[in-house]
Amino acid sequence: MLKLEKLNQYYGQSHTLWDLSLEIKKGRCTCLMGRNGVGKTTITKAIMGLVPSKDGKILYDGQDIVKMTSDKRASLAIGYVPQGREIFPQLTVKENLDIGLLGNRNGLRQVPEKIYELFPVLKEMLKRKGGDLSGGQQQQLAIARALCIEPKFLILDEPSEGIQPNIVQQIGEVIDYLTKEENMTVILVEQKLPFARRHGDDFFIIDRGAVVANGEIENLNDDIVNKYMSV
Repeated sequence: MLKLEKLNQYYGQSHTLWDLSLEIKKGRCTCLMGRNGVGKTTITKAIMGLVPSKDGKILYDGQDIVKMTSDKRASLAIGYVPQGREIFPQLTVKENLDIGLLGNRNGLRQVPEKIYELFPVLKEMLKRKGGDLSGGQQQQLAIARALCIEPKFLILDEPSEGIQPNIVQQIGEVIDYLTKEENMTVILVEQKLPFARRHGDDFFIIDRGAVVANGEIENLNDDIVNKYMSV
C-alpha cells in the first residue's frame, strides 16, 4: 500500500534519512522501531509531507506523492497522530473532533458512533476542554480525531508514551480492531517491545536513518533487539 524508495532527507546540513526504502503492507500493523533519534519520527513526517524529501519516491497506492502538499496527502485518507498528541487544549473534546471532520473525505459532518464505541470516555467528556484531560485521555482524543477523516491508512507516533497501562491496553485493542476488522493499514512508531510484539504484524528497525532489519514481528529476536535497540 505504501512504498518508500531510496528516500533522502536533510535537516539543514544533517543527512537524516539515507536512501531509505521500506514497504508497508495493506491491512497490517507495521512497527517502526529503533533507538531515540534514529529517524523514525522523520519518516512519518516525510510520509505526511511535513518535512521535505530531497529525493526518492513515496508511493501510495502506486501514486508518487513525494511532491504533494501535506493537505493533499491527508485528503488521500491518511490519518496522522503525531508524537505528543498535539490536540487543541483550549477547545472542547467535541470541537477537537469536529476539526477532524473537516478533513473527512466523504463529507461526513457528524462524528461516527463507532468512534465513541472505541473510546467511550470521550462521549462523557464532549464539553470538557482538551487541556483538562489526562494524558491518556488526550491520546485517545488524538486518535479519535484522526479517525474522523475515515482513513484507510493511519500513522501513530508512539501512542503509548507516558500513558497509564489501562489506556495503553485499550489503544492496543483499538489497533487490533482497525487492522483485523476494518482492514486499515497502520504504521506504529513504538519503543515498547511487549506492546509492539502484541499488536504489530511486521517490523522495520531504523538506525542512523536507514533500515537495518525487517520482517514479520515474530522474527524480531533478541539478537536484533540487543544490537539495535538496547541502550
